[in-house]
Amino acid sequence: MKVRGPVKGKTGRPLGEKALLPGLGGGIRLLALFALIISLTMTVPLAAAAILRETDMIRPFALALILPLPLALPALILTRGRKFRASDGFMLVFIIWIITCLLGSLPFFFSGFMQDFSTAFFEAVSGFSTTGISLFPDVEILPRSLLLWRAMTHWLGGIGIVMLTVALFPLMGIGGFQLVKAETTGPEKEKITPKITATAKILCFLYLGLTALLAILLTLGGMSFFEAVLHAFSTIATGGFSSRNGGIAAFASPFIEWVCIVFMILAGYNFFLLYQLLRGRLRDVFRNSEGRAYLGILGIASLAVALSLYASGEAPAGALRSGLFHCASILTSCGFTVADHNLWPPLAQAVLFLLMFIGGCSGSTAGGVKVIRWVVLCKQMKNEAKRLLYPRGVFNIQLNRKVGRKDVVYGVAGFMFLYAATLGAAFLLVCSAGVDPWNACNAALLCLGNIGLGLGKLTGGAVLAECPGYVKWGLSLVMIAGRLELWTMFVIATPDYWRR
Repeated sequence: MKVRGPVKGKTGRPLGEKALLPGLGGGIRLLALFALIISLTMTVPLAAAAILRETDMIRPFALALILPLPLALPALILTRGRKFRASDGFMLVFIIWIITCLLGSLPFFFSGFMQDFSTAFFEAVSGFSTTGISLFPDVEILPRSLLLWRAMTHWLGGIGIVMLTVALFPLMGIGGFQLVKAETTGPEKEKITPKITATAKILCFLYLGLTALLAILLTLGGMSFFEAVLHAFSTIATGGFSSRNGGIAAFASPFIEWVCIVFMILAGYNFFLLYQLLRGRLRDVFRNSEGRAYLGILGIASLAVALSLYASGEAPAGALRSGLFHCASILTSCGFTVADHNLWPPLAQAVLFLLMFIGGCSGSTAGGVKVIRWVVLCKQMKNEAKRLLYPRGVFNIQLNRKVGRKDVVYGVAGFMFLYAATLGAAFLLVCSAGVDPWNACNAALLCLGNIGLGLGKLTGGAVLAECPGYVKWGLSLVMIAGRLELWTMFVIATPDYWRR
């Protein structure tokens, strides 16, 4: 029998090799670019440390800035002109997030405020994924430059590292929609304009504008400019890191609380719809099924909590404000707090607990399952009930007054199973460290949903701070998986992805 060798192209190279090398070089080039971008962002807290005369922080930020350069710069030069393959988008997004969090953890570790790297990495992942669980026992003793970097991890991760830099891809000759599909949230990926780079620029300008407006309002409310910027970063990113141990409650300002309520709701809303709202296309906004459900869930939950607080003796105005603030904080996965909700009546706590399973809108910075998936499941439930009454009937779900695709229903069903399985695995992981089931369940929910604010001891992350390193590494991956909506990490873990 004659044994045939690999099929060769015109250049004499095996076709498999010809297809692999350009994609590999393009992927390395892309990773090097992201490493440089993240390292260059360190110049902001480094400059802040120099201006504020925090000399102890200059070395940590300088090291974090310099360390990636010896590898990233040569890789960028040697892979000039290379392009990555669109099919590698899922793997590249995952590696980008790992590199980003590794680099982002260096200032925490080098500063000496965290003794082990697993804790520093967890803090960085919590920041970039906009989860907001902090393992710092006392944030008020931290240098202001380090607080600035914590808030910046929220802000950069909120819009998505990929969405933030996809506008730079034309400089490399790269089309970025495959990356954006792997990173953006929700079952359907939307584009404002035909060109993804134009879409990214519009979203970035909208994100920047909301951040600036919120910082101005918080300054008018009595915050210092520095703290206003930090909390604006955390709010628009729906993260939850604060410069105060008590969070927003430390400022004791109803004005600041109402401002944060409005912007938390906006940050949890679909950014594509916000853009349509600015363009005056109110008809498209009002017809959106997810937007209506999002506001309806928030209104009903806030009313239930407010009535429960009022029945327990709290003043009507305070009950309404506290109820709306905490419901918006958990629904949008922001994680801010203005009261100890662990002391609230059981009904109010139960409502907050249920909101952890919902999340904000797709196309937003919020985490969680996303409202659109629950809308799809509810509509499909109605169709199944109709099918029992009319076995020969044909029923379709309608989204935004249009007939939805059947594959969206299948995708949502698959996602919900994957979410439940990941939640169960995270729950068992935390329980293995000796944490009681209630707090372990909260920890799994907060990390997978990128929520940051839970019930019980998890309000301040005290339970996770005492866990061994393997739990922190495992939950760090869970937070990244939640931020990437599970599919990205699940796809690259399947054998079919590597056989394609």
